Amino acid sequence: MKVLVIGANGQIGKMVVDKLKESEHEPIALLREEAQVEAFENNGVRAVLGDLEQDFSHAFEGIETVVFTAGSGAHTGADKTILIDQEGAMESIDLAEKHGVRHFIMVSGMGVENPRAVEGNMRPYLHAKFRADRHLEQSSVPYTILRPGRLTNGSGKGSVNLYEYKGDVQYGEVPREDVASVLVAIIDSKPENKIHYLIEGDIPVAELL
Repeated sequence: MKVLVIGANGQIGKMVVDKLKESEHEPIALLREEAQVEAFENNGVRAVLGDLEQDFSHAFEGIETVVFTAGSGAHTGADKTILIDQEGAMESIDLAEKHGVRHFIMVSGMGVENPRAVEGNMRPYLHAKFRADRHLEQSSVPYTILRPGRLTNGSGKGSVNLYEYKGDVQYGEVPREDVASVLVAIIDSKPENKIHYLIEGDIPVAELL
């Protein structure tokens, strides 16, 4: 299966690509810079040059699954957050719909379910993610939305707590490596058009889906 990883040069994106290389799937990295493309190709990964603020429709040719893990980053302003986390995500969903993508996996975040409850710099980010999630839910693309807890850089434990969102949220943290492992497990599962939350836990990733 050809899997387009949008945000492949990010911390989680790189881990997803590496894990997909060891699977039966073919990762295709969407990257903004020529130097990034060269680095991924030198590592044996097919890469496509594309900017979420421009036309990147060419990246969707032949794609069956999309993992969207792109973000504007913590050091950008609200304008960039809107352009990448909201508009870039929504355009990706529209292109997935146009090209008949079978599964769109969105990496979202905790707090997205109630962005107005948060003040400060996080509020534009949560609003952007909320609108992108809603756009995906309202599309015809089969989807999974993953909302991980506070991300940490420690080694993955290989076990997590993944639960479906039904109005209540259990807050917590989770290593980025475990997020990447869960994303690869979701790729192997049938899309059920559900929102899942992810924090540390005791259930082995291999037994999740």
